[in-house]
Amino acid sequence: MPAPARPYALSPGDGQAHWFFGNLVTVKTAGEHTDGRFALTEFVNPAGFASPLHVHHDEHEAFYILEGTAEVHCGDEVFRVAPGSFVLLPSGIPHWHRVSPDAPMRSLVLTTGHFEQYVAACGEPAQARALPPPDMRRAAAAGERFRIEVLGPPPATPRPPAEPQRLRVHAP
Repeated sequence: MPAPARPYALSPGDGQAHWFFGNLVTVKTAGEHTDGRFALTEFVNPAGFASPLHVHHDEHEAFYILEGTAEVHCGDEVFRVAPGSFVLLPSGIPHWHRVSPDAPMRSLVLTTGHFEQYVAACGEPAQARALPPPDMRRAAAAGERFRIEVLGPPPATPRPPAEPQRLRVHAP
């Protein structure tokens, strides 16, 4: 039987930090703290960063943008995001994002309680709060283990982005 979850708080800048695909990722809570229900990570992407095209076969991925702007591509959908934006990327749909070239982006990423293990497996412990170059060979090996497949670099000519969609609530 797993140990019961315990409350804790982290100060800004606290949490296990990894260099991952050229980004700084700080684990705020891991699956081991949430009975495997979710993981919450803080991402810092450098200005102009573009993630590889990839697909999560077993989990949804959610972003909440704290600072900076980006275009998020998921299947045929393209969204412009800014601070306060939320994006849900369902499992099974290839996606990627490109940070605007004028400033870094900082976001919270919510996933299932093993994504932080993928970050650790294809990244490395951060020796400093800095942004390193990515290690694609390590990422491919970790992707096999965690069923997250890197499909290649982002497409060269993205289509014009749409504004974030607003959730409509229908009365019964």
